[in-house]
Amino acid sequence: MSDNPLNSGAVEGAGNWFPYPASKPARLMPPIALAYIGDAVYEVAVRQYLLAQPNLRPNHLHRRATKLVSAKAQSRMLGLLETVLTDEERDIVRQGRNAKSGSLPKNADVLEYRHATALEGLIGYLYCDGHLDRLRELVTYGIAQMENTEKS
Repeated sequence: MSDNPLNSGAVEGAGNWFPYPASKPARLMPPIALAYIGDAVYEVAVRQYLLAQPNLRPNHLHRRATKLVSAKAQSRMLGLLETVLTDEERDIVRQGRNAKSGSLPKNADVLEYRHATALEGLIGYLYCDGHLDRLRELVTYGIAQMENTEKS
């Protein structure tokens, strides 16, 4: 343990970005709770991807982010990822898709919203369970597929 008070709460090998372990294993968390953290993790991934691109004007960043982060885009990305998901990941997606969020979508139809929630739930599950390599693999693949389909 370090003498540095800023390192006192760090959990070695926890797999998350910060030293706040989940209150229960990811498999036992409600799908909506997984989608809650997954939404934030995915948003950071997209923003980091966009910062790696050459055009960093704020308006351009926002427009590009919207094309990847909207419920419609997330629903489409899930469709592009389905063929590369494991059985366990498909099960997490199914649970997320069937979860009742208690709110109605503003800018998407219900089916798109449910698929977006399912993608966020999968990302949240992978993040909370410490499968960061798999999380990076799926997000990187999904963004690449989205960008490729947009160009064609």
